[in-house]
Amino acid sequence: FATMPSLKQKSLALFLSLLAFSHGFQRTSGPWRTASRAPTMLQKIDQLQLQQPHRSAYAMQTTRRNCQLFGGFMDDIGQFMKRFTTKATASHILMSGGAEAEIKLEDLKAEIGDSPVMFAEAAAKYSECPSASSGGNLGEFGPGAMVKEFDEVVFSPSSETGKVYGPVRTQFGYHLIYISERRD
Repeated sequence: FATMPSLKQKSLALFLSLLAFSHGFQRTSGPWRTASRAPTMLQKIDQLQLQQPHRSAYAMQTTRRNCQLFGGFMDDIGQFMKRFTTKATASHILMSGGAEAEIKLEDLKAEIGDSPVMFAEAAAKYSECPSASSGGNLGEFGPGAMVKEFDEVVFSPSSETGKVYGPVRTQFGYHLIYISERRD
């Protein structure tokens, strides 16, 4: 290797260091998939250091750092892939305006409860969105397809399917949101 290692050389070194220690690590269905596996990997490195005291501290530190970087990288890949696998089906009622629209939607929410049939009827009657003709149904979509405030409600881990949420304020007005289905 030259005095300044290239990215290709660094990548090869990372791969080889991970490969060299792979026999001591537990794997699920492939190389370490998330950083949640990193603590296990780091414990194995510590065990190997005790079993192989002839290995230099620098080599062990480098391997430890590479495992942490690799685990973080795999988490980033997992988040990226989630955008393609996480989907939801939702309906909404949109009303433009200020406080009066919010109050009207709060009253409507109390009247509807969590009934999908009543929600669709109310959407057809009151919503200002073109989706009103289909009972407010927006179809299936993934994270990032809707405005941020809408996405936060639909894809929140605390949001349950079969429930009405809102009023939620966005740049378009106020929404009541009914989450029909969500899958990860």
